[in-house]
Amino acid sequence: MAESRSETLRVAWHGGDRFEIQIRGHSVRVDEPKDFGGSDTGPTATELFVGSLAACVADCAERYLHRCQLPAGVTVTARYDLGLQPARLSKVALDVEAPGLPEGLRESFTAVIRHCPVHNTLFRAPEVTFHVLTSGHEAVCHHP
Repeated sequence: MAESRSETLRVAWHGGDRFEIQIRGHSVRVDEPKDFGGSDTGPTATELFVGSLAACVADCAERYLHRCQLPAGVTVTARYDLGLQPARLSKVALDVEAPGLPEGLRESFTAVIRHCPVHNTLFRAPEVTFHVLTSGHEAVCHHP
């Protein structure tokens, strides 16, 4: 990818804690577990975030293996901790299994997977802006 590009996705509410994410014609449901008041019809947004990181690492790993003409078959397992004050992911640990990777390539392989776009974003946070649109009435929310 030689230049940056802009993409758009849309999230719509589907009742309760259920949302649908529309991405390039694909649909992904997001929901909260039942013990958090949801219906558990899909992963949480946080689970998708961690899954996105793990999938991005896996994709970069497979591309590396393909370029080096090594056997495919990477598996990434993610474990994560949720922190409070503020609510956030406080720790993510990724185990990357690459059975066909020769020991001599471990360092270059690790360098490649550490630079996947999602991981890079965690270290160079994007500018995030919020534009609140209403149907003619200004919504006012007072936060303590």
